[in-house]
Amino acid sequence: MLGCGHQIAVQNRLRYMNFFGDSPKFPAILAYHGQAYKHLKAETLNIDGLNYSQEKLWITSFLYGLLRPLDAILPYRMEGHVELPSGEGQNMFGFWKNRLTDVLIDAVKADGGTLVHLATEEYQHLFDWQRVRKKVRIVQPLFYVRKGSDLKIQAVWAKTCRGAMTRFIIENRIDKPEDLCAFSYEGFTYEPKLGERLRVGERSSWTSQAAEPSAGMPDFPHFIKQ
Repeated sequence: MLGCGHQIAVQNRLRYMNFFGDSPKFPAILAYHGQAYKHLKAETLNIDGLNYSQEKLWITSFLYGLLRPLDAILPYRMEGHVELPSGEGQNMFGFWKNRLTDVLIDAVKADGGTLVHLATEEYQHLFDWQRVRKKVRIVQPLFYVRKGSDLKIQAVWAKTCRGAMTRFIIENRIDKPEDLCAFSYEGFTYEPKLGERLRVGERSSWTSQAAEPSAGMPDFPHFIKQ
């Protein structure tokens, strides 16, 4: 069911066999070790930063659904396409969609109505994303490397910057999307002349237009590494 090698398969079979045992749990923000988390550097956040993240940050998970940073979890491996016998033929995306969509919408509305989307795009499928986009504003930063006259998204750099921007938001208590323009990391800086804005009344679609620099933070702000 999991697309992985033999060693990882054995490790996770043992994990799931003992899932309801006495294995030690870890705060979610410290339990992941991918590229984004390496540059979030959660282990170096102070207590105030961790408490702030607990109020503001959601972590998406194929196994746990939505997590707050200090929620205690067990190490695991799970993929969105996995179908479980008890899931009535649904994969993890289908299992979670109706369970999580309103939770996310209500949480964002209660906290100002804007979601800064810094997860990998596949996690959007855990939700009815069109409905989320209709109900709240989503700001989704995009990170490009300039190659001559072209702009390229490179996966490692994109994940690196997502983690670093998450830390930037936590450390600087960012509560307005416009304040993200001050973010810079490893040569990436905000480019106000680029970016896209969803047209008014069309936030449920991907129809977009170039953002005017004077019109505030676009829905898809561009950060460029020259």
